Amino acid sequence: MSMPGLYVSPEQLMQDRADYARKGIARGRSLVTLEYDGGIALVAENNSATLRKVSEIYDRIAFGGVGRYIEFDQLRVAGVRHAELKGYQYSRSDVEARSLANQYAQMLGQFFTHELKPLEVEIVVVEVGSGDEANQLYRIQYDGTVMDEETYCCIGGDADAVRERVAEGYDPEFDADAAIGLARAALAGPEREITAPDLEVALLESIVPDTTHRRRCFRRLDDAEVEAALGDDAAEPEDSADQEDS
Repeated sequence: MSMPGLYVSPEQLMQDRADYARKGIARGRSLVTLEYDGGIALVAENNSATLRKVSEIYDRIAFGGVGRYIEFDQLRVAGVRHAELKGYQYSRSDVEARSLANQYAQMLGQFFTHELKPLEVEIVVVEVGSGDEANQLYRIQYDGTVMDEETYCCIGGDADAVRERVAEGYDPEFDADAAIGLARAALAGPEREITAPDLEVALLESIVPDTTHRRRCFRRLDDAEVEAALGDDAAEPEDSADQEDS
């Protein structure tokens, strides 16, 4: 005797998928993207030396992801391939964060609507402006929803609280070091402390036309550079000097 199939309304099915994706993303540590005077900083809490949450996509475009690593890394690879192919077929200037964000939105929306399990990821795609061009920051959610962000963007499990802390301390005149410092404070919150090895930091540095021939803007900071930006190593010479004096 065959059992009758259980009916689930489309609304309930979509709600269950959304809850499933949000729970997976909530387990991931947050990522902050914010503009500074001269570029865009991407700062993520990540103590892994091999798994990257922030990566370069193309000349002026970077990618950040939170959630299930294998899933957002597959999206990163797809974005690199899309950008390289478009740049080869047309020109490098035709590769834009806006079109890439739309491609990601279609992929995530397709998974969310038609696949049994949605992708447990949330991503950002950012492009630094050249000269008078404005920076572009896009946040793409697990269901394909695209949000055009301004100035700063936070994703991950604690994104709302992190965003509030960024909003309280943000200054558009920040340099890169100040932006990194604010991002760390926002990620840590009042009850934790995050050190440089626990952070993954990359910068998209803007290009001033007619002053340089370089094309790529992405620069990843190592632990020593992050420590210098945060000022964490400032106290070490004094401590060693005290020891020598004693």
